[in-house]
Amino acid sequence: MTELRPETRAVHLPQPQLDGSRPITVPLYQTSGFVFDDPAVFADGMGRPDGPFVYGRLSNPTVRSLEEAVAGLEGGVGAVATGSGMGAINSVLLGLLKPGDHLIAQKPLYGGTAAMINDLVARFQIAVSYVPEDDPAALRAAVRPETRLVYLETIANPVTQVADLPGMCAAAREAGLVSVVDNTFASPILCRPLEHGADIVVHSTTKYLSGHTDVVGGIAVFAAEELYRKVWHFAVELGATADPFAAWLTLRGLQTLPLRMERHCANARELALRLDNHPAVSAVHWPGLPSHPSHELAAKLLPDFGGVFSFDLAGGRAAGERFMSSVRLALLAPSLGGVETLILHPATTSHRSLTAEELARHGIGEGTVRVAVGIEHIEDLWADFTQALS
Repeated sequence: MTELRPETRAVHLPQPQLDGSRPITVPLYQTSGFVFDDPAVFADGMGRPDGPFVYGRLSNPTVRSLEEAVAGLEGGVGAVATGSGMGAINSVLLGLLKPGDHLIAQKPLYGGTAAMINDLVARFQIAVSYVPEDDPAALRAAVRPETRLVYLETIANPVTQVADLPGMCAAAREAGLVSVVDNTFASPILCRPLEHGADIVVHSTTKYLSGHTDVVGGIAVFAAEELYRKVWHFAVELGATADPFAAWLTLRGLQTLPLRMERHCANARELALRLDNHPAVSAVHWPGLPSHPSHELAAKLLPDFGGVFSFDLAGGRAAGERFMSSVRLALLAPSLGGVETLILHPATTSHRSLTAEELARHGIGEGTVRVAVGIEHIEDLWADFTQALS
C-alpha cells in the first residue's frame, strides 16, 4: 500500500484477515471486550496499542482499521483515534507536558485549542509563548530550557493563515522540541505535515475525514514509535479513545475524501473570488487569493487552498447578523467538512472564550463570518449569498 497515492489508499482500507478471505468493507465490531483461551495472550493485549484485542477502551478491530487508514494517509507509524478532535489534542498536550514546562504555539488558533492552552497555564503552570505561524526565527527566539513542544495549524481557524511547516518544524527539531500540527482544515489530501518534519498530526475526524456531519471523533498520528506508545498509554488512561460505531462511520466517509475535497476547494475558490468583488464585503480571508498574506507560502505548500474561508462585512456585527439570519441554503451551524455549506460567527461561537484582545490577535472582527463550503452547485450557493447580502 505504501506505493499507492492517497486517492487510492482512501478507498482500499485496512481489513481484518479471516480464514482465506476478507470483507470488502470494514465490519463494525460493536463489542466492549474479547474472550481469550490463553492468559498470556490476554495479558499481552493489555500493554500495547498493536497487541491482541482485549477491551474497547484499549483496542477494537474497527477502531484500529481507522487508525491504520489515517496513519497510512498521513505517512505515520501509528495513530490513536479518540472520541473528539479535542480528545486528540488533549491526549497529546496532557500526555506530553507536565507542570513547569513551556509551550510555543502559533498566534491564530482554533478557539477550543486556545481555551485549552489557557487552562494549562492556569491550572498546571505551563507557560506559553505565541509566535507567528510563518516565522521560524521567532520560534527559535522563544525557546527556553524548559520548552517541550511547538503547536501549529496547517490552515488556521478561521482566518486561514497557512503555517510555514517546513521552516517551523525544522526550527523545532533543531531545538529538540516535539512539533504538533492540527491538519483538520487541509486533510491529508492537501497536506501531510509529517512529510514536512512534524512529529505528530491531529485531526478532528468530525470534519473532512468523516465528511457527513453524523459523527464526532478525533485522531492523532505519529512519526515515531516512542511518541505513539506514550500518547496511547495516556489516552487509554484518560478514557479518550474512540467508539467503534463512530470509527465505522468515519471509515465510510474516508473513502470519498479525495472527491469531496476537490469539490469543497472548487466551490470555495468561486465563492471567495466573487465575494472579494462584492461591495458589501470589506475583506475575504482565503489563502487562494493573491491578497491573502499566506498566499505565496500556501501556493508552495498545498496543491489547493481548502474549503473553509472567512470574510468581513463592511457593516460590522450588525451586517453579519443580518447576513446569517437571511441565508436560506447555507446553514447557521457549528462544525465544518460536511457535504452541506455551514456558516457561523466566530466571535460568539467557535472563539467565544477569547477576550477582545485575543480575538484581534487572531484576526477575528465583529463582522467576520466563517464559511465551511459544501459540495452543492456553486450557482445555487452564490444565489443564496447574494440575496442574503442584499
